[in-house]
Amino acid sequence: MTTDGNQPSEPLKRPYIWGRFSGFVFAIAAICLILDQVTKVWIVHGADVATNGPIKLLPILDLILIWNRGISYGLFQQDSDFGRWLLALFTIAATIALWIWSTRVPSKLPALALALIIGGAIGNGIDRVVYGAVVDFVYFHVGSFSWYVFNLADVWIVAGMAGLLYDSFTNGPNSAAN
Repeated sequence: MTTDGNQPSEPLKRPYIWGRFSGFVFAIAAICLILDQVTKVWIVHGADVATNGPIKLLPILDLILIWNRGISYGLFQQDSDFGRWLLALFTIAATIALWIWSTRVPSKLPALALALIIGGAIGNGIDRVVYGAVVDFVYFHVGSFSWYVFNLADVWIVAGMAGLLYDSFTNGPNSAAN
C-alpha cells in the first residue's frame, strides 16, 4: 500500500500496552473486580456463611458458600497446590492476552465486554491465590431443579462473552477480533 503511488506507507502499528479504550477498560475492570471481591469478603468473613449457614433471600435464591477448586461449572477440579498455581498462572496469561486484545478493539462494545471478562478473571484469580479456591455463593433453585453456584466474577465473564458474541454478529465477521 502506498500513500502517493510511489512510496510505501508506514506499517500499521498495533498497540500492546495502551490503546484507544484502555482507560475505559481499566475503569470497568477495576469496578467489576472491587464489587466481586467485596461480595466475596462479605460472604466469607462478614456473614460467615461457612459457620452460620445459608442465607435465604427468596424462595428461589440463597447465598451459600462453595469452594470451587476448578474452573467454570466445577470442571477440572484441582486439589493439589500444583493445580491451583497452574490455574492461577493460566489466569494471568489469559488476562494479559485479553488486555492486549482490548488495546486493539475498534469500538466500545468489545472494550466493555473484554473489561468485564478481565475484571471477572482477575477476581477469580485472586480467590485462587488467597483462598486456594474460588468463592462461589449465589445459588438459584426452583423445586428440585438447581442451577450451579456462581459469583459476580462469573456473571461478569458470561456477560462479557455475550457482548463479544453480540458484537461479532452485529458488526460482521471477525469484528471483535480486530
